[in-house]
Amino acid sequence: MVNEVNYSLLHHNTFGIDAKCRRFLEYASVEEAQQIARQLQEPYLLIGAGSNLLLTGDFNGTVVHSALKGIENQTEGRIRCGSGETWDEVVAWCVGHHLYGAENLSLIPGEVGASAVQNIGAYGAEVKDLIVSVEAVEIGTGRLCTFSREDCQYGYRDSRFKHEWKNKYLITHVIYQLKSDEASPSTEYGNIRAELDRRGIQTPTAAELREVVIAIREAKLPDPKVTGNAGSFFMNPVVSREKFEELLAQYPQMPHYYIDAEHEKIPAGWMIDQCGWKGRSLGNAGVHDKQALVLVNRGGATGQDIVALCNTIRKDVLERFGIDIHPEVNII
Repeated sequence: MVNEVNYSLLHHNTFGIDAKCRRFLEYASVEEAQQIARQLQEPYLLIGAGSNLLLTGDFNGTVVHSALKGIENQTEGRIRCGSGETWDEVVAWCVGHHLYGAENLSLIPGEVGASAVQNIGAYGAEVKDLIVSVEAVEIGTGRLCTFSREDCQYGYRDSRFKHEWKNKYLITHVIYQLKSDEASPSTEYGNIRAELDRRGIQTPTAAELREVVIAIREAKLPDPKVTGNAGSFFMNPVVSREKFEELLAQYPQMPHYYIDAEHEKIPAGWMIDQCGWKGRSLGNAGVHDKQALVLVNRGGATGQDIVALCNTIRKDVLERFGIDIHPEVNII
């Protein structure tokens, strides 16, 4: 178990903010997680890889991180992964072991534990559709718990771990159910189909679909090792059918995605771009020039700088479209 004081979180957040915490604890086994859970005192912050985190200053408390590794191939496409495993390495492992269904989620940054908290998603897929159950340790008691997918009440980038279960559990393992045969892949979301056509691929294998998703993400998303960012900063808003039709009349070329008879999803990045923010900066905080959904640290930006940019963008989008877009990133 790692136990450090006055610890820099520079390498634990992809925005590259050099904030410190009073104490840093890291568990590499269920037993260590139980030990931490029984002794943990508020205030504390539970983090993964920090790829969905914006630190606005030093944290005067304890930060807890999982270093629990391992991918166990159970039976009939079911795998059990340590919460500290890197998510994309799990996807690569699945494709390499002929287990399918996670390809559209390739290259999403972060760790296994966070996937179960955030319900990560991309290109028409969400991890909730793969999750069978989540194993955790209850903070305060050290009691071992197992939650089914239904228990977690997953929604769009949402779960009970972000609400009534927030700061209540240390996640140790997530069990996913993959397919053992290559079923029809989902290729119609975003520009996957166009990239497949460009490559002359009609029906991609799982490996080919993974390659295409990675290529698309790398082309439009900055590498956090080079430019600090947390990927998509804002959630795509889901609006009423009435609001959608009102906007479509004004903007006939507006991209949109059907949710159900009463709701439509509108890309936040498109609205931010329409407001003229793509490629612009506010001090050292900026909007990525290839994907307006991504806010970046151009060098030396503080968390407060990123928040100021976020709030300015939200104000502009609200004034133009009448929609309040919300950060997907956890702002501390």
